[in-house]
Amino acid sequence: MDPNTLKALQGAAGGGSPEVVLAVAHWGSPYVYVYPWESGTGFGTKYSDPSTLPTGQGASVAFSADSAYIAISYEASPYISVYPWSSSGFGSKYANPSTLPPAGNASDVAFSPDGTAIAFACGGSSTPYLSAYPWSSSGFGTKYSNPGGLPAESGARCNGVGWSADGADIAASHYGSPCISAWEWSSSGFGTKYADPSTTPSGTGYGFAWSPDGAYIASVTTTSPYVYVFPWSSGSSGFGTKYADPSTLPVGSGVTARWSPDGSDIAVTTESSPYIQVYPWSGSGFGTKYSNPSTLPTGAAYNPSWSPDGADLAVAHGGSPFITAWPWSSGFGTKYSNPSTLPSVSAYGCNFSPG
Repeated sequence: MDPNTLKALQGAAGGGSPEVVLAVAHWGSPYVYVYPWESGTGFGTKYSDPSTLPTGQGASVAFSADSAYIAISYEASPYISVYPWSSSGFGSKYANPSTLPPAGNASDVAFSPDGTAIAFACGGSSTPYLSAYPWSSSGFGTKYSNPGGLPAESGARCNGVGWSADGADIAASHYGSPCISAWEWSSSGFGTKYADPSTTPSGTGYGFAWSPDGAYIASVTTTSPYVYVFPWSSGSSGFGTKYADPSTLPVGSGVTARWSPDGSDIAVTTESSPYIQVYPWSGSGFGTKYSNPSTLPTGAAYNPSWSPDGADLAVAHGGSPFITAWPWSSGFGTKYSNPSTLPSVSAYGCNFSPG
């Protein structure tokens, strides 16, 4: 028995969940895979599929901060599925929200840091493109009022959504200028929209990320320089003056970014080789890009994810094996062996559980 499966079973016997799992959203049924994860060893044996599957191509996957719930967004009605998560794997799917996201694919999903809300970015052809709901152990509450200030035209379709680490702000990346929008957040839902950044990202905003300490926000777009980073001031000015571009730009259309848990590195994914680029980060901005991994992803890279301790980095991508992971220690280590059960088609989202 491999050590990850043993660890999962031991967790089940003790009533807890394994410390870390890695979830992957992909375009082939059952649309989501979850693997036990052990740093230094890698993928364990895939958990059983949920008894009620998502109904379309998986786009994104997220865990609540306490790892008690797992959410998947996808490209067919009802667009979102949420399940309890434990050491036994998926529980019974929660009932759909009474008000579904608008018609079209739900391209991203995120829980608020305190677990009391869940939001979906909607990439379909109908407003409001961004939907948020109260969340509890009973499931979805009544949908929050739509945010003010999100452009209403079809160009505002959202690709990414997420909260700042303290839960005081929520942002979305979207089609059309300014590519990223942010709002104050409270128990009442969306508050006042922050002013757009003075240096407006260009192209399509596919993804964004807040740093773990909430001091910076990154916007990733389809046109050069592909990644923009701004200082962030919650409750006051919002976006600050853009940091200088990295000396070595990402290659090709940008997809998204993620900071390491300690905030010292930022990973940027793109649609062109080498597909994933990582830079040191400090209060001075970007450092010199790390060397590319010796084994690259095999296609356009979408969602990267760091393990909770920052010791490993995974990315979902096009091209078999569709999910790739490496040890991380001031640079890429030797790629982990592929999981024994691979996604069958392109993977668009991956996330480590918080542990």
